[in-house]
Amino acid sequence: MKLNISLTTALFLCASLAVSAQDKPAYKLFDAKGKTAKYQKLAKEAQQADVIFFGELHNNPIAHWLQLELCRNLYEAVSDKLALGAEMFEADNQAPLDDYLAGRIDDKAFGEQARLWNNYKTDYKPLVELAREKGLPFTATNVPRKYASLVFRQGFEALDTLPAEAKAHLAPLPIPFDINLPGYQKMMEMMAGHGGGASENFPKAQAIKDATMAHFIHQNWQTGQTFIHFNGAYHSDNYEGIIWYLNQYRPGLRILTITTVEQGSLDKLEAEHQSKADFIIAVPEAMTKTY
Repeated sequence: MKLNISLTTALFLCASLAVSAQDKPAYKLFDAKGKTAKYQKLAKEAQQADVIFFGELHNNPIAHWLQLELCRNLYEAVSDKLALGAEMFEADNQAPLDDYLAGRIDDKAFGEQARLWNNYKTDYKPLVELAREKGLPFTATNVPRKYASLVFRQGFEALDTLPAEAKAHLAPLPIPFDINLPGYQKMMEMMAGHGGGASENFPKAQAIKDATMAHFIHQNWQTGQTFIHFNGAYHSDNYEGIIWYLNQYRPGLRILTITTVEQGSLDKLEAEHQSKADFIIAVPEAMTKTY
């Protein structure tokens, strides 16, 4: 009897340990319909795209790691046909970015001349270094922040007063704008919910960023290239934002979208995240942040 009890207890303990020690994946990949997907499928489909939008959560290390891994895999597949671009570099910083990639200035000078994000060294420098090592073009796509701030304060009309050299760092004016796009409507609702007025200048400031990023992707993409663009997920979720503008400037491109979301559980993709992108990277809410 004692043996049976001991054996039963041991089996119970083993089962309990097995349950409590389940795998803890750092992420899980889903397709737009919420079905589990393999990274290999994402990488293969990315090779067939003209432009890939990798929507990130800026402080999420899993997204940054996968960005670098996907770039490495794409380079293995398409070699010098790969081109990079990013929201994190503003258009008027293209010259120092080009100088650094070409080895004309060092890391210190690049940091002094370009307005680098605070998390550049941990999150974006590896992408720049890959481009530098492989001789790949890297486009600074975002609008200079001072002009987005100008739109937020005074609307699109204020851009008309800028000199020609400043307008060279913007999407062509006047930019198309649809206040009824769901993403912009959601921004209006968020602003109202936080006690702010429902000013159209809030989504307009987002729109000048989206339009400018789309413009510089359109301007720099070349036939036969695979152009991968890194941006905050909100700029490309639901195929809106930058993608809406890119379809105005360059219709017919083969576009692949990736987004990053956080969930309490990775067992399945939550309904609100389905259809946000062609591939959705779900990461645990408790994942360590880069800042």
